[in-house]
Amino acid sequence: MWRSLTATGLALALAAVALPARAACDVKGAQIEEAIAAKSELRADANAQTVRDLRTLRDAAIVLETYKFPGECEVLLGIAKSLLANPGKTIEQGGDTDEDKAEGLVEAREPKDASGAKAK
Repeated sequence: MWRSLTATGLALALAAVALPARAACDVKGAQIEEAIAAKSELRADANAQTVRDLRTLRDAAIVLETYKFPGECEVLLGIAKSLLANPGKTIEQGGDTDEDKAEGLVEAREPKDASGAKAK
């Protein structure tokens, strides 16, 4: 029995070593900031919110990578890249002007204490 457990443990260890390590999410290699700078449509003042949103996606990908969620990080980078691939369409899609929704989002972003009241 001891021999079979040792053999099983050795086999698992070898399998773990033999499997390639999951590649880290390459936020820097995605060149989100460079792509933003290269798109003239995104440099217009009217599209500042779209640029902020793209940078927020990039920053969220960094956070996911930091907390060891490389798959989710790659998904976010994929979304950012697809939005950057067609900035005209991205700008059209981002045209939500619902002020109540915007106020709700601003409220949700503000830090709260344990009771749910705004943190000071």
